[in-house]
Amino acid sequence: MDSFELNKIIAAVLMTALIVIGINKFADTVFHVKKPKQSAYKVEGVELASSTGVTTVVKKMVQLDIKEILALGDLTHGEKVFKKCSACHIVAKGGKNLIGPALYGVVGRPAASIDGYAYSKALIAHGKNWSFEELNAFLLKPKSYIKGTKMAYAGLRKNKDRASVILYLNSQSDSPLPRP
Repeated sequence: MDSFELNKIIAAVLMTALIVIGINKFADTVFHVKKPKQSAYKVEGVELASSTGVTTVVKKMVQLDIKEILALGDLTHGEKVFKKCSACHIVAKGGKNLIGPALYGVVGRPAASIDGYAYSKALIAHGKNWSFEELNAFLLKPKSYIKGTKMAYAGLRKNKDRASVILYLNSQSDSPLPRP
């Protein structure tokens, strides 16, 4: 192939690239689309950064009171949801520890108080009683509520699921606590 043929091929490729870029620029000027001032999809709880460097919160998460959360739950739903927990925990009276400790009478009991179970250092140091509020916060996201816990479960995101499990666990006791 001589140099003249090679020059024609290179010129054709460059001309095609210029034409594509030119059509793109021409289309941008003819079909100009105005960008909306606000995003069409509003994501709650996300911070927006402005050009001035000041961040504003779009919407804060709504924190429900434990009374409102427990009002969402019911025992039959809690028994169904607890089946996820039964892989590691047993809730029967006199039940043995499995991967996790036995949970009979857990509501109102001090944390890390079952004899014969090797609790994590973080749970032993927690030192609080398992109240309705504590269980709600722990079951939401165990790893972030008590950093260093051995519980590998990701948590129960839905308020109804957490409330139902808490009510179910409360019913599995010799002396269930009254609802707050």
